[in-house]
Amino acid sequence: MLYPFGLIYGLILKIRNRLFDVGILKEAPISMPSIGVGNLSSGGTGKSVVVDYLITLLKHQQPVVVLSRGYKRTTQGVVMASAQSTAKTIGDEPFQFMNKHPEISVVVAEKRILGIHKIEEFSEPNTVILLDDVMQHRYVKPSLMILTTTFNAPFFLDQILPVGNLRESRQGAKRADIILVTKCPKNLNQQQIKQFCEPLILRKDQQVFFTKIQYGKHLLSPKRNQLLDEMSKPFVLVTGIADPKPLVAFLKEKKLLFKHLNFPDHHNFSSSDIERIQKIRKNGIVVTTEKDFTRLSPLMNSLDLYYLPITMEFINPKEQILFDQTIRKVATRF
Repeated sequence: MLYPFGLIYGLILKIRNRLFDVGILKEAPISMPSIGVGNLSSGGTGKSVVVDYLITLLKHQQPVVVLSRGYKRTTQGVVMASAQSTAKTIGDEPFQFMNKHPEISVVVAEKRILGIHKIEEFSEPNTVILLDDVMQHRYVKPSLMILTTTFNAPFFLDQILPVGNLRESRQGAKRADIILVTKCPKNLNQQQIKQFCEPLILRKDQQVFFTKIQYGKHLLSPKRNQLLDEMSKPFVLVTGIADPKPLVAFLKEKKLLFKHLNFPDHHNFSSSDIERIQKIRKNGIVVTTEKDFTRLSPLMNSLDLYYLPITMEFINPKEQILFDQTIRKVATRF
């Protein structure tokens, strides 16, 4: 029943992309080194973990600015993050980046080109801009585009909305310089990698890298931490992310006792949500993701709330060296 709507939506996007491709709609080049991170699907591919990796890689060699839409924020227009910012005013992911990496600057803007103009006003010449979730925002053109897709649900097996989960046609992958395959199994072998790459139909200059999720060994909070392997009491897991399945599977592998409360991605927790969480947890703690922690921490006692950090690791260490070299080269190109 939804297929005709998918055809109409896909046709509109195809026309729009074609207008950009032939130059009727203009892509504005960015005057500073810039790296975009995006996807073709509507979420759950691990973009924020990739942005966090890029920040960590680059922040000690040059100034870094993250530019994001600031999804579900209460403000509008161009906003530069400050000490007065909250997850509500700039969005949960930008707030997470700001808190975790105080050395960087964070700007949010619905229209990325306006955000770029703001960044150009205050930044040093050697600043690198990281554009979060920018694949479909074609009015700006980063120096390098990274497309994220998961191993278990790759974009080339998906359909366009509302039939599937794609924001645009699979052909959009041709605009990416790097395809970063996320959430791979830890024991991924070369035969699986070869089979995955066959449907991609890569350009000669496109690179593909395979990565996995690495969870931290400690549950973290501002005042105290707990070793995950020493958790013996039941707890409540609260998630408001697009794909909590890997986290749930990881905790189950650890044979930990928990009840999972799953909310929609970027969920704004209400007082009734907090009451429900408190009622279920009783005297136990609440464990959440780093992104959800930014929205939950103002509403709960910090002694009861922890988050489990997550990082991106490459399946092949040699691939990590090549990826890092590619990123650093682009970041210092100008």
